[in-house]
Amino acid sequence: MDIDHIFIFTEDQGRIAEELVKFGLIEGSSRVHTGQGTTNRKFYFDNFFLEILWVHNENEIKSSLIEPTGLCQRADYKKNGLSPYGLCIVNSEQTDALFGNSMKYQPDYFPGGMLIEILKNENQPHLPWTFRLSFRGQKKNESEPKNHTNGIRSLTKVTFNHKPIETEEFLHYFKGQPNIVFSTSNDYGLTLTFDNNQQQKKRIFEDLRLTIEY
Repeated sequence: MDIDHIFIFTEDQGRIAEELVKFGLIEGSSRVHTGQGTTNRKFYFDNFFLEILWVHNENEIKSSLIEPTGLCQRADYKKNGLSPYGLCIVNSEQTDALFGNSMKYQPDYFPGGMLIEILKNENQPHLPWTFRLSFRGQKKNESEPKNHTNGIRSLTKVTFNHKPIETEEFLHYFKGQPNIVFSTSNDYGLTLTFDNNQQQKKRIFEDLRLTIEY
């Protein structure tokens, strides 16, 4: 399976992304998710992008349109202890079985018929909010900046640390996937490994619960 992007919910209106800029990442475009109540700051790479996400409109994210998606609960991660991460997987034949019983969500900020298929993991809230877009393949994002000053280029592995879960039904779909790993832990954590850790360097961003190996 290929990863389109990963989001991390935050609570400081995106200011925490400045730590990534200081680290040597060139920031790309941002977007207000009209009707969903969220906005973002994004960092693009050759095969993936990282999204720092936060709530800018409480009424929208608590609306009858968004409430069934479970996003509001994920945004409130500090109070309810849910996973703050979202995992967007590239839509391919390989992922059809995983998303066989997914929820279909039509965002206001997407054209009609361009849906998001969601696995809320509401019974396993310690796992990422997992989703895919309705079109096959991955958008190239050719106009976005990717020449980061620290030399990072491509995501080669992602590891999600999650609190103990009751069933491994969801994780079964990821067995044998060397680039997407789930690991039981006492707390949440996300490790992004770029370029097979070619530079043999690591940076920890504690407030994001994020480690970058490159």
